[in-house]
Amino acid sequence: MSTANTYTSTDKLITRVTAWIAGIILIALLVWGGISLYNLYLYEETNDAQVQEYINPVTSRVGGYIREIRYEENQDVKKGDTLIIIDNSEYQLQQQEAEAALANARAQLQALSSNIQTTAQSSQVNQSQIAAAKARLWHQQQEYARYKKLYDVESATQQQLENVQAALQVAQSDYRSAVESYQTSLSKVNDTRVQRAVLEAEIKRREAIVNRNKLDVGYTIIRAPYRGKMGRRTIQNGQQIQAGQTLAYIVDQQAGKWVIANFKETQLRHMHVGETAEIEADAFPGQKFEGRIVSLSPATGSSFSLLPPDNSTGNFVKIVQRVPVRIALIDSANTIALLRAGMNTNVLVKKN
Repeated sequence: MSTANTYTSTDKLITRVTAWIAGIILIALLVWGGISLYNLYLYEETNDAQVQEYINPVTSRVGGYIREIRYEENQDVKKGDTLIIIDNSEYQLQQQEAEAALANARAQLQALSSNIQTTAQSSQVNQSQIAAAKARLWHQQQEYARYKKLYDVESATQQQLENVQAALQVAQSDYRSAVESYQTSLSKVNDTRVQRAVLEAEIKRREAIVNRNKLDVGYTIIRAPYRGKMGRRTIQNGQQIQAGQTLAYIVDQQAGKWVIANFKETQLRHMHVGETAEIEADAFPGQKFEGRIVSLSPATGSSFSLLPPDNSTGNFVKIVQRVPVRIALIDSANTIALLRAGMNTNVLVKKN
């Protein structure tokens, strides 16, 4: 009888404890369910969200051998810091050659300018010769006219008239020769000026080549384009690289950080640009980050995929689509420095 009473007391105790545990669990579930329903009523939530930053490649604009690397993995860099130095010996030689060719073209231009001046002076001399020849021609014309009159009245001989006529013809020939020499000198001046224009164009081309070579020499020093943080280092000193090759990756810290939250299309009704959002990263549970909606994608994520779905084939299954929402992180207390690109987050947006 005592054994039966003992079992009965134990059973009652177990029943009582079980009831208390069940009651506590029920209360906890009710509280959790109430909080979940309250949050569901007040907020739109998604865990399909990640922290994003601009991660850009550092590429080389010229080829060559790496002479020096001045950064380490995960190093903070400032805008203008030297990251990589490429051997520039060949590019300096090309620059010197281009500068020598430019100096040669400029020297030719100076010689041509001197030739133009000399030819112009020769033209002036020819002008003086034309004036002298014209004066002699006029004198011989007058002599011929006088002797012609004297010959007509038989006061001069035939020989005298012929001598004067021959002198007139010589004067005419000298005059024509002087005029032709003047025209030739003018043509030479014009030809020389055309050559000058061609040479000036060649000088501009040579100057462009020199500037291009200066750029190539400058490109052998690769600098940080902005303040950021370097990624993994995969290159070594002495390694040969090609133009356009990716040498490193840099995270742009000047552009800030943001979260891309993929909300269901049924959750977008209460969202608008400028609305605040509450963000919690999986890496820092319990710590809240503040954000603000800056834009909503113009299309669903699947529409931007490489092979967007085509529902016109007849195999249509309605699936709730997700729309990317960009949320800028507000660094109110310098807390977003803890976040890294690619971290998973939970995002809550209050319904308005």
